[in-house]
Amino acid sequence: MSENIELRAEVPSELGGQRLDQVAAQLFAEHSRSRLSAWIKDGRLTVDGGVLRPRDIVHGGAVLELIAEQEAQGEWVAQDIELDIIYEDDQILVINKPAGLVVHPAAGHADGTLLNALLHHVPDIINVPRAGIVHRLDKDTTGLMVVAKTIQAQTQLVTQLQSRSVSRIYECIVIGVVTAGGKIDAPIGR
Repeated sequence: MSENIELRAEVPSELGGQRLDQVAAQLFAEHSRSRLSAWIKDGRLTVDGGVLRPRDIVHGGAVLELIAEQEAQGEWVAQDIELDIIYEDDQILVINKPAGLVVHPAAGHADGTLLNALLHHVPDIINVPRAGIVHRLDKDTTGLMVVAKTIQAQTQLVTQLQSRSVSRIYECIVIGVVTAGGKIDAPIGR
């Protein structure tokens, strides 16, 4: 079962002149690009009240309105899964996510996820959108994740991610023989 959530954002001038799907991915960073693109095609994301295509250019000051389909949070189940908590206060958690742990329940992974573990550790997190998870790491990726424990913290973290006032650093472990020096400048594949 799912529910609809209405979201609204104004396109900052520095994002003007870009494609709608690219702008939407930055302004609604809590949703995947593929999901946003599907919502644009379905008319669930409008620009100044009108329906555009994902590739259409938007201008600074335009108002995006999104009717996002959200998985009903009441269907998630708390599970006692060990968490490697690096930092915790009354607003946020910083978790070292191990490789092999899926972040959100999805097809093929209905339970045993980070979200299930969070519900056990902080039961009230059920009241925060997406159980406080504001960014993802792939199943096979290890790394730190910041999780909001309150709606206020979730709003602040999403705003910071959207405005790019926080940065992320990725490191890669290479197995095999590496020659001295060099640089890899390529997109990370799936």
